Amino acid sequence: MESFFTETLGLPEQMFSYVVLPLLIFLARITDVSINTIRIIYVLGGRKLTATLLGFFESFIWLMAIRQIFEHMDNWISYVAYPAGFATGIWVGMLIEERIAYGKVIVRIITRKDVSELTAYLREHEYRHTRVQAVGLEGPENLIFTVLPRENLDNLLQWLRKKLPTAFFTVEKVNRAAESGAVVQESARWSIASWLKERRRV
Repeated sequence: MESFFTETLGLPEQMFSYVVLPLLIFLARITDVSINTIRIIYVLGGRKLTATLLGFFESFIWLMAIRQIFEHMDNWISYVAYPAGFATGIWVGMLIEERIAYGKVIVRIITRKDVSELTAYLREHEYRHTRVQAVGLEGPENLIFTVLPRENLDNLLQWLRKKLPTAFFTVEKVNRAAESGAVVQESARWSIASWLKERRRV
C-alpha cells in the first residue's frame, strides 16, 4: 500500500505516514465497527445469510487495518487513529441502526383517559393490540399492548404525544413474533443449553 501512494501517486513518505495512513486506519475502523453493529442486529433477527456476509467484510477490513498497524509500529499517530476510529464507528453504527429501524417493537401504553381513539388508530393501521383493565395508584387504568414494525414507531409516538400527552408508555424490542397472531414464537434454533436439557431428560 505504501508503494502505491509514494511511488505511483508520488506522495511524500512523510505525508503518507502521518496523514494518509492514519486517515485510512481511522476510516477502516469506522467501517468495520459499523458493520459489526449492523451484523449483530441481523444475527438477533435471524438473518443468517446477511449476517454471515457482513461478518466476512467486517473481518477483512479489520485485518487490513491491523496489518498496517503492525507494518508501521513506529507511527504513533496510527495508534491514535485506531481507537478513534473504533469509538467513532460505534457512534456511526448506532446512527445507521436507527435509520434501518429493523425488526418489531412492543409498546405498552398506560393511561387513565379514554382509549377509544387509540384503539381505532391501531385498528386503522392494522397493528395487533390488546387492552387490559388495570388498577394503579390513582385508580383504574387502561393498559394497551401493541406490536408493530419499528419503522412505524415514530408515527405512533407522535400520535400519542398529540392525542394522549399524559399517557405513560414503554418501548421494547421484539426479536421474533408470529405474523398471524400476537403470540411470540419460541426460537427453534439449536443451542448448547437446549441440548443439555435434552440430555438431562434422557
